[in-house]
Amino acid sequence: MARERHTLRYSTDLGDAVRTRHCGHFEYNLETSSKGSLFRIVAPLCIARLRRVHTPGCLVSAMSPSAIQPPIEPGTKIPIGISSCLLGHEVRYDGGHKRNHYVTDVLARHFEFVMRCPEVDIGLGTPRPSIQLSQNVQSPRLVEVTNKSVDYTDQMLAYANAQATQCGSLSGYIFKRGSPSCAIERVRVYPRDGGAPLGVSPGLFARAVLEAWPLLPCEDEGRLNDPGLRENFVLRVFAYRRWQELVTNPLSAPALLAFHTQHKFLLLAQSESHYRIIGPLLANAGKADLNDLASRYISAFMSGLREPSTRASHANVLQHIAGFLKTHVDPADKAELASTIYEYQSGHIPLVVPVRLLRHHFRKHPTPYAAIHAYLSPYPDDLGLRNGL
Repeated sequence: MARERHTLRYSTDLGDAVRTRHCGHFEYNLETSSKGSLFRIVAPLCIARLRRVHTPGCLVSAMSPSAIQPPIEPGTKIPIGISSCLLGHEVRYDGGHKRNHYVTDVLARHFEFVMRCPEVDIGLGTPRPSIQLSQNVQSPRLVEVTNKSVDYTDQMLAYANAQATQCGSLSGYIFKRGSPSCAIERVRVYPRDGGAPLGVSPGLFARAVLEAWPLLPCEDEGRLNDPGLRENFVLRVFAYRRWQELVTNPLSAPALLAFHTQHKFLLLAQSESHYRIIGPLLANAGKADLNDLASRYISAFMSGLREPSTRASHANVLQHIAGFLKTHVDPADKAELASTIYEYQSGHIPLVVPVRLLRHHFRKHPTPYAAIHAYLSPYPDDLGLRNGL
């Protein structure tokens, strides 16, 4: 790799030695060793404001404290839509429920549930004849299993479309797996006259919600049994809630850039490709139509967060964050950090171990850099989500 020509010298708030090129609203950092040899190219860092410091020839690249979005207030519960049966309500066709203890015992600490049972809400009794999707995979009908002449499609679609418009205040939704009204995927669609399934489709109510709010974090409750999918869902919910809180006030270019700066490591750990797409998108933040830019940004951001992370992608972010400590910890601590990150990447320990070790060092050597805090503490610790990653 050819050496770049550097004309400006910058440092971060922690004094890390870096050399920088500028491109619009972005700085591209090339980390160098003490001998000046190139380590690696660090992806673009978004900057909304530069503050001058008294050190001659240096600038500190940092978000102004007023530009950094504060975390969600402790004790504030996030509104989440949910299928009523998952909370233990006896609304299923057989008169029973499907209480999910992880939802009611763990997620309930931080989520305020807004429950719905579409089938009960359109007037079906409990218990009731079972229903299924029928006839057409693209536009299925909702009919009784034993008497397909009883069709609830129009009632359900009217209800679903009306209710979907009211989901804008929600930050996520947990649907019942396999439900012909509520499942977000893989509901079997049967021929009218019986036989093998024609294919699969979302439930009618879930489809309306997904179409009305394509960025809303949604999951079937069954998929929450997978540690990676569970963590990804909660991660998206908290990030989306912070975005909702951001746009409750008139949006500004610095506020948008601050949001991205705060979440850049989270995004990088999930999808480097989306991270690189967003960089050029924000380069003209001061010139482009802000509403259009914000819409394109959050669409790319939430799509990126939906991508599955890997141990390699997390290790990359962990190594980058550890670099902020290199002038503050002794060689033994540096070696321990490097070894711990390597053990995580190799699959020997969970993600929580290097994260806790980094948090320990940053408590001793505080940094105002918002992206570090957002990655190391993206949601409450008591959810235990990184214990299984």
